[in-house]
Amino acid sequence: MTTPGQFVLTLSCPDRAGIVAAVSNHLAGQGGNILEAQQFGDAETGRFFMRLVFEDTQRDLAALDSAFADFARQFAMQWTLRDRNQRRRVMLLVSKFDHCLADILYRWRIGELPMDIAAVVANHPRDTYRHLDLDGIPFRHLSVDRDSRAAQEAALWQLIEQSGTDLVVLARYMQILSNDLARKLAGKCINIHHSFLPGFKGARPYHQAHRRGVKLIGATAHFVTADLDEGPIIEQDIERVTHADTPDDLIRIGRDIERRVLARTLRLYLDDRILLNDAKTVVFHS
Repeated sequence: MTTPGQFVLTLSCPDRAGIVAAVSNHLAGQGGNILEAQQFGDAETGRFFMRLVFEDTQRDLAALDSAFADFARQFAMQWTLRDRNQRRRVMLLVSKFDHCLADILYRWRIGELPMDIAAVVANHPRDTYRHLDLDGIPFRHLSVDRDSRAAQEAALWQLIEQSGTDLVVLARYMQILSNDLARKLAGKCINIHHSFLPGFKGARPYHQAHRRGVKLIGATAHFVTADLDEGPIIEQDIERVTHADTPDDLIRIGRDIERRVLARTLRLYLDDRILLNDAKTVVFHS
């Protein structure tokens, strides 16, 4: 739980000397007390990244936001400032495989994921998820096929806008978003999928991996872009497997990796720990 008057600031800008001192002095001049600070200078891109948590019991978000906007111009900063008590609205998209959805709902109900669920949207009827506790959560069934894709995405986008959704999570949503929708959701849509070396695309990837005798399987969470599964990577994990593991074993192990990688990614996003850096991300772990 956060306390009243706590704010989180994230920023990126061209790297130069004195940024940390300038930001710290600005916040101190506004009555802010810094509680956490992390920074990273990327020598390849020449950009500087920073995340700070500070408390200010005298000023509200609007006043702090206005003051920082004037300050940030001199550094050409891209930045966000958020009251830590303000919960993000997250929309969960799901298909038939619901292990990630079930895990997110459990973590949300016990308070591990401090967010509001804007809706669960599925391309299967609600009865498909009758074993899950969806009580009190808006549910929308938006079926889709080759001929209805454009209409389905239009309805989805309308729902995203009307519900005030801040983040869309593809919790094993087995539909490819159009380039147009992916662009609209840039930086606000996260996907989870399996990871293998070599990469196995198409149907039954775990069976393909088993036939090739893989020794490591994993999962990757990334931002969605128009380039399929090529968006900036946020979080990954792996587990070792052996020749004795069957395809069903790989699927079971893969489910566990996918859900924990997605949960970690959500926690990072909800706490403003992910900053975009061109085709990569800067992730400030706690």
